[in-house]
Amino acid sequence: MNRELVRAAIAYDFDGTLSPGNMQEHSFLPKLGIPKEVFWAESNRIARENDMDGILSYMQLMLQKSAEKGIPVRRRDFISYGKEIRFYAGVEKYFDLVNQYAHEHGILLEHHIISSGLREFIEGTPIAHHFRNIFASGFKYDENGIAEWAALAINYTNKTQYLFRINKGIDNSWDNDTINRFTPEGERPVPFSRMIYIGDGETDVPSMKMLKYQGGATIAVYNPGMGDGNGKKSQKDICRELISQDRVDYAVPADYSEGSDLVSTVKLLLDKIKTESLLKDMTQVK
Repeated sequence: MNRELVRAAIAYDFDGTLSPGNMQEHSFLPKLGIPKEVFWAESNRIARENDMDGILSYMQLMLQKSAEKGIPVRRRDFISYGKEIRFYAGVEKYFDLVNQYAHEHGILLEHHIISSGLREFIEGTPIAHHFRNIFASGFKYDENGIAEWAALAINYTNKTQYLFRINKGIDNSWDNDTINRFTPEGERPVPFSRMIYIGDGETDVPSMKMLKYQGGATIAVYNPGMGDGNGKKSQKDICRELISQDRVDYAVPADYSEGSDLVSTVKLLLDKIKTESLLKDMTQVK
């Protein structure tokens, strides 16, 4: 029997999820000669003193420090920083791997980024072409391609709206009419029950909790190269808490290699999506 492919989606955080650390720490801050601890401490101070969103604070500070050091802030410069970003094991082969698995099991799988990091950096990475959407913070540029203002700041709580954009098939950040308009569940391109969210911990809790509540699946990942926190909360500790608090479904090391716990979990969840779709079809009167 021929059946249409089932459309499903995986949404990913970026920093700490696909790549260790924050993306600015791979090449941008080293080029400016600024220790990461110094940069983030100053960004947090500016946010605190001005009652300012932390994402807007770090974006402004990036422009300020670049100007002080005489470093260009053109769009193409930001994209070039993305080429230096390092990934967790298996990431660069992971997308073809799971896409093939999904197709073999009758699933049309989409990948989306929802990140507080910079979309320009992500666009410069070798994995950018795998994503239907890169929903991430970004700058507005002048006619010479020079960054002049924050165009979009995605913080930890407003990440959730992008799950609704995926759910409704909205491939941009500006269309608020469509996202707020009532759309019957049956007319939404990607039901929440066919969505998976992969994030690295507390900053993704609102998105993971919302998707879990809506019937989707959530996976928390932690850096496999870092042990317990020696008195402080490690990523692994945080993931344990998220599981115990029923805020996330699964917690595994951020290893995207074939045969890893993460890839096995994703495959099982894709199997579940396909099975539930077949069972739903069986409930229809022929």
